[in-house]
Amino acid sequence: MPNDRPSLAHLGIFVTDIALMERFYTDVFGLLVTDRGVGKVFRNQLVFLSGAPDQHHQLVLSSGKAPETPSTVMQLSFKVPSLDALRARRQQAQDHGAKDVICLNHGNAWSVYFNDPEGNRIELYLDTPFHTPQPCGEPLDLDLSDDAILQETRILIESLSGSMSSEAFAAHMTERLA
Repeated sequence: MPNDRPSLAHLGIFVTDIALMERFYTDVFGLLVTDRGVGKVFRNQLVFLSGAPDQHHQLVLSSGKAPETPSTVMQLSFKVPSLDALRARRQQAQDHGAKDVICLNHGNAWSVYFNDPEGNRIELYLDTPFHTPQPCGEPLDLDLSDDAILQETRILIESLSGSMSSEAFAAHMTERLA
């Protein structure tokens, strides 16, 4: 039987101030607006955003969230290519008013968490070369050198049962998903 498992491709969130949220996601994450308008069936203002040339949209902002309504988003996660990019995006988020910034070492990822202007939890992350059973979250000092962060992560994963290389984990998951 061929693998016809659905793959998560994009998501949409309701927002109160669509212009504010558009500026935040374009300025902090470098996403581009690919389209906008009012849906014919879904009668809200929609802004489509993407950071990938092969994807029309990765994030859709939709009007319709009532003011003072708390977010129901557990987290929106954005992957970055390096620790330097993680540091830079953290700074950009803080420069654009991100609140409650927390940096964590998950063993399998280095992450920065913060809230966007409407209280949605955002994660910026970079995969490590390791797999670590989750949940795992130790403080991460992004002011350390890349080598020091990698060494701290090695020490962390060596102390946790079930840790392995990311390649070994991928091979295990390939078998499970077959």
